[in-house]
Amino acid sequence: MTLYHVAWCPDCEVVRQKLADLHIEYDHVIVPDIRPMRTVVKEVSGQYYVPVLKDGDRVLTETEDILDHLDKTYGPERIADS
Repeated sequence: MTLYHVAWCPDCEVVRQKLADLHIEYDHVIVPDIRPMRTVVKEVSGQYYVPVLKDGDRVLTETEDILDHLDKTYGPERIADS
């Protein structure tokens, strides 16, 4: 799992906190502040905005979608659905 983010981004912090709360290990890729310079984000997701989470073959680009995915895949909701 890889999270593409910038240090100052509030949405990125929310995702990092969710990953910490769920005790999920992941690779950090801190990208440039200037969007057009975020070529790695563009290659992975087709756009320049962060956060972007790559979990296996799945690429998530919206904060709420990332949080929902983490909860359903790794969090307490996973257990409730079993």
